[in-house]
Amino acid sequence: MPAALSALLPIFLLILLGYGLRKISFVPAEQWRGIELLCYWLLFPALLIVSLAKAELSFGALRSYVYGLYAMIIVMSLLMWLARKPLRAWLDMRGPTYTSLYQTVTRWNGFIAMAIIEKLHGAPGVAILALAFAVMIPYLNVVNILILAAYAGHTTPSARMILMAVIKNPLILAVLTGLAINLSGLQPPAPVMTALELTGRGALGMTLLALGAGLQWRAVKTAGPEIGLSVILRLFGMPAVALACGQFFGVSGPPLVVMVIAAAVPTAVNGYVLARAMGGDAEYYAAAATMQVILSFATLPVWIWLATRLAG
Repeated sequence: MPAALSALLPIFLLILLGYGLRKISFVPAEQWRGIELLCYWLLFPALLIVSLAKAELSFGALRSYVYGLYAMIIVMSLLMWLARKPLRAWLDMRGPTYTSLYQTVTRWNGFIAMAIIEKLHGAPGVAILALAFAVMIPYLNVVNILILAAYAGHTTPSARMILMAVIKNPLILAVLTGLAINLSGLQPPAPVMTALELTGRGALGMTLLALGAGLQWRAVKTAGPEIGLSVILRLFGMPAVALACGQFFGVSGPPLVVMVIAAAVPTAVNGYVLARAMGGDAEYYAAAATMQVILSFATLPVWIWLATRLAG
């Protein structure tokens, strides 16, 4: 537990600093969006490319980890879909709010996961997490778009729109680039790799500051009690499913810890934009994402400690 807390403390201090910088207008509010885009499209992809290009990956040893990841996201997405009618009957949860609940439970914040794993396991752990990006992001992007189309009802996406949302994702492109370099054995010129390394070094700090600046406390204060459902399912239900799937497929060591951290981190902030564009409940999403970030400081150490104990 102390090791998990020491890994998490600097991460949450940076998130808090980002929130404070926004509150005092040290960085103008409209400029934070530019920082978010820079992190998403440039800094974080550079970090993923370098991490995978230099990693020593044994895909045979990681096969059970990949199976566990797929099982985790498929099981949770199916459970959330089956919960739609009970939620409507018991809580009168309408379609737009349901889609935002679905998103905030199934999506994950890879930026926070990366910062934690880099602190706990260094470059080898980051490379293992990068595989989770390749496995989880395409599936979750497609499923969440379909859920929004089916139950928010404002926009019907075409097959081309769904396909482009996947293949234009910079994180997916970065993972594929890093894997191609690694598997081909053809290293880019040294100046290119150095430039990527220098770019990637700014990714985690800048991303956490931007995440803090994006927290919306006002949305939390106006949210109803159903916001707790998103917190419980994301911060407790998802990592429990991850542990169960990991144990079932025999995942152990750092891959199990990485798998549980990916499940236990708060939801991805970019789902808010999708909710707003496709008719989801964007205010619910903002409130849920903010509450998850705040409360995950208490829940993440427990899951990391438990995963570490079970990892052997």
